[in-house]
Amino acid sequence: MSTVFDPGAAAARATGTILDDTLHGGSRGVVVDSPPGAGKSTLVVRAALELAAAGHPLMVIAQTNAQVDDLVVRLAEKDPELPVGRLHSSDSDPYDKVLDGLANVTKSAKAADLAGLDVVISTAAKWAHVKNVEPWGHAIVDEAYQMRSDALLAVAGLFERALFVGDPGQLDPFSIVGADQWAGLSYDPSASAVSTLLAHNPELPQHRLPVSWRLPASAAPLVSDAFYPYTPFRSGTDHGDRKLSFGVASDGSGPDRVLDEAAESGWGLLELPARHTPRTDPEAVRAVALVVRRLLDRGGVATSERAEEPVPVTTDRVAVGTAHRDQAAAVRAALAELGVTGVAVDTANRLQGREFDVTVVLHPLSGRPDATAFHLETGRLCVLASRHRHACVVVCREGVADLLDEHPSTEPVQLGVTVKFPDGWEANHAVLAHLAEHRVRWKP
Repeated sequence: MSTVFDPGAAAARATGTILDDTLHGGSRGVVVDSPPGAGKSTLVVRAALELAAAGHPLMVIAQTNAQVDDLVVRLAEKDPELPVGRLHSSDSDPYDKVLDGLANVTKSAKAADLAGLDVVISTAAKWAHVKNVEPWGHAIVDEAYQMRSDALLAVAGLFERALFVGDPGQLDPFSIVGADQWAGLSYDPSASAVSTLLAHNPELPQHRLPVSWRLPASAAPLVSDAFYPYTPFRSGTDHGDRKLSFGVASDGSGPDRVLDEAAESGWGLLELPARHTPRTDPEAVRAVALVVRRLLDRGGVATSERAEEPVPVTTDRVAVGTAHRDQAAAVRAALAELGVTGVAVDTANRLQGREFDVTVVLHPLSGRPDATAFHLETGRLCVLASRHRHACVVVCREGVADLLDEHPSTEPVQLGVTVKFPDGWEANHAVLAHLAEHRVRWKP
C-alpha cells in the first residue's frame, strides 16, 4: 500500500532537522538547498527567531537592500518585541522607509551603534566594510547561491558558524570581469559562495526543502526534472487545488487561445512563424503585450488554497520576463501603447525571488540565429519558468529546437570545473518538449 505524500509534514520534518543542525549541531556551517517558492525566507526568519530566543545574537547577510528590508519587515511581523538592527549604507536613500514605522528596528550606518542587538541585518557588500568588531557566534546567509565566493571571504571573519540558504537552480552570481584565469581552481572568486564552501568543506551537513508552495502541480514536475535532477521536489498543492478562469469568452485569436490553454493546463506556448529577428523582435514583443492585455480584458480570476472566493488577477499579480533589458523596455512600451500599467516587466535577474499568479515569458532563444552560453544558462530559463502560482505563457518563434541541435556547446572544456548539470541545452530541450504539448500557432 503506497503512502500518500503529505507536503506539510515533509516540509515540517525538513525544517525541524535544519533547525536542529543549526542550533545544536557541531558543524561550522549548514547548507540548505531550496527549490523556487519553498519558503527560503520563512526558514531564514524562523531560524533567526529561534537563535535569538536561545540567546545567540546573530548577523544576517542578504544580497540586496530589497532582500534585507524584506527580512527586517518579516522579523518585525513575527516578533514585534525582537530588537533588530538594520545596518545600511551612507547613501541618501539607504533603506525602505517602511522601516521607520517599526519601533523595534534600530537603523544605522555604523555597526558599533547596533552592538548588542539580537539580530543585525545587512547586505554582503556593507558587511564587507565592517571592521574591529567582536565576531558573532552565528550568521545566516540568505540567497547564498547568488553570493560570489570573494564576497563570502570578505565577511568570513565576522562570524563563527553559519546557516547558508539558497536556490541552486537560480542564476549564477554576477561578475563584471572575466574569471577564466581562475576556472577550475578551488578559490575561483566568481564561483558561488556555496560551491566554494563545499569544495573546501565537503563534510558540512547539506539539507533540502522538499516542497514548493509557489509552483502548482502542473509546473513542479517539469521544473524539478529539468532544473533540479539531483534535488527533486514536489508541489505543495495538488491538481484541482488551484484554478484560473475568465469572465469573458475567447475571441478566437492566438493570445486568447493560448490563455485558455494556460488556464486549463498551467502552460501555454504562443508560437510565431520561424524567422531570425533583432533582439527586440517587434512582433514577439507585441504578442507578449497582447497576451497581457487580453488576460486583463477577459477578467481573469484565480482560485487557490489561499482564499475560498475567486480573486481577480490584477496587474500587480502579472509579470513579464525577458532575457535582456532592452527587450523588457520594448515590452513596457508596447504595454503602454495598449494602456497597461502596473505589470512587472523585467529580466530574469531582477524577477529572481519574486512570485506572481500569471507570467508571460519571451523565450531567450526566440528568433536568434545562434545559441550562446548566456541564452543557454539554465538559471535564466529556470527563473523565467518558476515565478508563477497558476500559469505561464511562453511566447517564442518556431525553430528553437532546430537551433539547439545546430549549435552544440562550443564553450572550452576547463580542467577542474564541475560540469553544471543539467546543462542549458538539455534543460531547454526538456522545457520545449513539454511546451510543445500546449502549443498555439499564431501568425500576427
